[in-house]
Amino acid sequence: MKAKLWLRIASALMAFHTLGHTFGALTWRQAPNAATADVINGMQTNHFIFMGRLASLASFYEGYGISMILVLLLVVVSLWLMSSSFNNSLAPKLLSVLTVFLLFLSVTELIYFFPMAAIITFLAAVATLIATIQIRKAVRE
Repeated sequence: MKAKLWLRIASALMAFHTLGHTFGALTWRQAPNAATADVINGMQTNHFIFMGRLASLASFYEGYGISMILVLLLVVVSLWLMSSSFNNSLAPKLLSVLTVFLLFLSVTELIYFFPMAAIITFLAAVATLIATIQIRKAVRE
């Protein structure tokens, strides 16, 4: 397979990941049981002053979730755009950074979230790595 296809696969994997994350981020307040509902309620109702504004753990949690949606969308778009134009010296460098980012993200997801997210991100990292290696070889030739 060519680098373009590997990058499109990586982009599609991360788009799938983004959809799943978006669903989870937008529905996190729906508690599966009473104990979780109590925790969510506590996160929403206990407020404190942070950096000059009234905040709650729920607002931070939700904000992090929405921020991550944007980060994942940036990764999806970046991979897709680079799949169309990697015939320059900057693309392999950016793809190397993205590969490392995706690898670290997959480890973070495995430690703090759940295996499915980590596996999808890891597969995207592998696809990006393969494309990066192919592009670097083509640039040398």
